[in-house]
Amino acid sequence: MTAPAEPSEWQQRIAGEWHGRPSLFDADGTWRGYEDIRRSSVFADGVTTYYMDGGLEGGGPLAGRFRLGAPFAFGVVDSDADRIYTGPDFYGTGQPYGTFVDAHYYGPGWQVDLNTWNQVLGDDTQVYSSMLYQGPAVVGCFNGVYKRGVSPAELREHLAAETRNGPVPFILPTKQAGVYSGRCELWGADQKLAGPVDVSIALDPVDLLRTRLTVTWSGAYERSYTVDWRRDGFRSFYEGPGAWGNAIAFGRANYGTVHCTDVVKVTGREFMLDATPGMGAGTSLAVAYRVYEGATLAGVVHGSLQWSAS
Repeated sequence: MTAPAEPSEWQQRIAGEWHGRPSLFDADGTWRGYEDIRRSSVFADGVTTYYMDGGLEGGGPLAGRFRLGAPFAFGVVDSDADRIYTGPDFYGTGQPYGTFVDAHYYGPGWQVDLNTWNQVLGDDTQVYSSMLYQGPAVVGCFNGVYKRGVSPAELREHLAAETRNGPVPFILPTKQAGVYSGRCELWGADQKLAGPVDVSIALDPVDLLRTRLTVTWSGAYERSYTVDWRRDGFRSFYEGPGAWGNAIAFGRANYGTVHCTDVVKVTGREFMLDATPGMGAGTSLAVAYRVYEGATLAGVVHGSLQWSAS
C-alpha cells in the first residue's frame, strides 16, 4: 500500500484528543472496572501514530492482564480502504464505513485478539467497544462513550456520567409499547455508501422478561421480521417466528446475532446512550449491524434511533 500524502476522511473525522472512561466486563457480562483513557493521533509522512494514555481502575481477575507499565503507541498506515496497524502495541487492520470503523487486531501487551467498533455521532461523540478474545473464546469487553472538544466543566460532567452509567445493564422498556426509529446508512461490503435505511424496532411487551419485537428496514435495504425477545440477566434470546438468535449485554451495549429464515444473518451492537441506574430504559440507541448473506459480508448499517412511546 502506498502511503497517502493527506490524511483519510476517517482520520480527519477522528483527529484531536478524545476522552473517555470505558468500562471493563468479563466474559459473562459482569462489570469489573474502568479504564481512564486519553486518545490522540498524529498524521505525518503518510503514517498515523496513535497515542493512548490512562490507567485501569479495578478489573478484578482481569486486572493483571489489562494493566501496562507504559502508555500505548502504535503506527497506522492511513487509508479509507484498509487501515493497517503496524505495532508495536497493536497489529492488524481496520475498515471504515463512513462514520463507523470495524477493526480487527492483536495486542501483545494485553495478549488478546480485539474486534473494535468506533462509531462517530455528530462532531464530538464516539461510541466505542472492544471485544477481547483468546482464540474464539471471549475474554471480556471494553465499551463506553468518548468526547472531544469539550470544556473542562463539560469533560468532568461526561466522565462522571460514564462512571455512573458505565456498569448499567442494557434493557428495553418492559411495560410500555413503542418504537425506536431513525434514519441510518447502508454501506456496502465495498465500503461505498449504498444509501439511507430507515430502521425501526417496534416493542410490544408481553411481560417483564419477554417482548414482541418487529424490526423493519426500508430504503436502500429492505427487511422486516418479528421475534419474541426473552431476557435472562445479561443474556437474551430471539425466539422466532421471523428470526432466531441470541445476544449478550456488556453494560449498556447489547451484542446480538440474528438468523433470518432465508440466507441473511445480522450481527450487531445496540448501545443505549442514555441508560442510567434508575428503574427505566433509555430513549437513544446507537446501532451498528453487519449484514451477511450466507458467510459473506453484504453490508454495514449504522446510525442512531430515538424512542417514541405508543
